[in-house]
Amino acid sequence: MNKTIAQQLNVKDFPFIIKDSKGNEIYFENSNGYWDKSEYDSKGNKIYFENSDGYWDKSEYDSKGNLIYLERANGYWSKHEYDSKGNHIYFENSDGYWDKSEYDSKGNKIYFENSDGYWDKSEYDSKGNKIYFENSDGYWDKSEFDSLGNEVYYENSEGIIKDNRNIPEYTMEELEQKIGKFKLKIK
Repeated sequence: MNKTIAQQLNVKDFPFIIKDSKGNEIYFENSNGYWDKSEYDSKGNKIYFENSDGYWDKSEYDSKGNLIYLERANGYWSKHEYDSKGNHIYFENSDGYWDKSEYDSKGNKIYFENSDGYWDKSEYDSKGNKIYFENSDGYWDKSEFDSLGNEVYYENSEGIIKDNRNIPEYTMEELEQKIGKFKLKIK
């Protein structure tokens, strides 16, 4: 039987930990002989992990640090793709599951679908407020927003309606013209 690093060094104080020059834990061992070791890429992403129980996993990252591939000792794997803005646009794994997403130019998710047949889509106004949502289950909702980004109207497929469009809004000057000078106390 091979000796562990701590056994080779006659370590008596546990846990025994080794870190690389960047402070990443690359080796761990406890007093029961369990150990694990890790490797990192130049950006500090963990790219390999292995332990004394026989488990391992390895990961690959793109130049932006996004996970693009993962593989585990049990045969599981997953692949990931991203658009130029770093939005996660595709996922696939060894179980046969996949999903994909689309984003608008502002980074809002506008479409999603997966291998289970589920999909949803969203629409946004020019200020990034979600004004419409619909999914494959038949659910939908829509919203309207005022110039300050406050939701003033909401309705959904379940019959819920919230309508605040006709509630008047006033500036302090407009209120003073209507009711005269006053002081607003905020606690």
